[in-house]
Amino acid sequence: MTTLFVSDLHLDPARPAITALFLRFLREAAARADALYILGDLFEAWVGDDDPSEAGNEVATGLRTLADAGVPVYFIHGNRDFLVGADYARRAGMRLLPDPAVVSLYGEPVLLMHGDLLCSDDTAYQAFRAQTRDPEWRQRFLAQPLAGRLAFAAQARQASMARQQEMIAGDRGTFETVTDVTPATVEATLARYGMATLIHGHTHRPAIHELQVGDRACRRIVLGDWYEQGSVLRVDRNGMALSAL
Repeated sequence: MTTLFVSDLHLDPARPAITALFLRFLREAAARADALYILGDLFEAWVGDDDPSEAGNEVATGLRTLADAGVPVYFIHGNRDFLVGADYARRAGMRLLPDPAVVSLYGEPVLLMHGDLLCSDDTAYQAFRAQTRDPEWRQRFLAQPLAGRLAFAAQARQASMARQQEMIAGDRGTFETVTDVTPATVEATLARYGMATLIHGHTHRPAIHELQVGDRACRRIVLGDWYEQGSVLRVDRNGMALSAL
């Protein structure tokens, strides 16, 4: 049997083909798995569990069907869907995990993250992240009418895209560095948790990296995004492999 990992699907009603691909993945590959882990950014945006998104409803039904068939579904919040709450998790049959989370994969402890915490050189984003994860900010935001929250999410996406375009135009090398993980932060995180394997998403740079942390040989596995195609990490007792769908 195999455990599956996905992240950065960025599901959105504007891209129904990718939602359909994910639902087919749930019916086929995931239905034969030991477990499914979703490491954040399942949705392009999520403004609260009262979000009427058609994609959200379809995905909840697909995930609940999978969970009811006996395949556990685990979820770590991403930077786009950090407001996914207990109500939606119950509806979708997902078990919410902290970020970071330590799990056992076929006898090996593994560290799971969305990955945005590893991008510590992006100080502007880290400040925004700290603000929006504050419980008081969350409470105030969710108390706003749905229309206002949707408008905020749209504005935040536009501001993010504008900032990225500005950074690319100024110095693409700096953009690539700032939006990727900070190596020292990766090493410090692995050392702090005493892990040899880290799996994360967020950067949209799928790869398996070998690195040395002190006297320990470590691996960092980066999941791919689903903007143009599906991407999945398959892990079993014999190893792991990244592949496109």
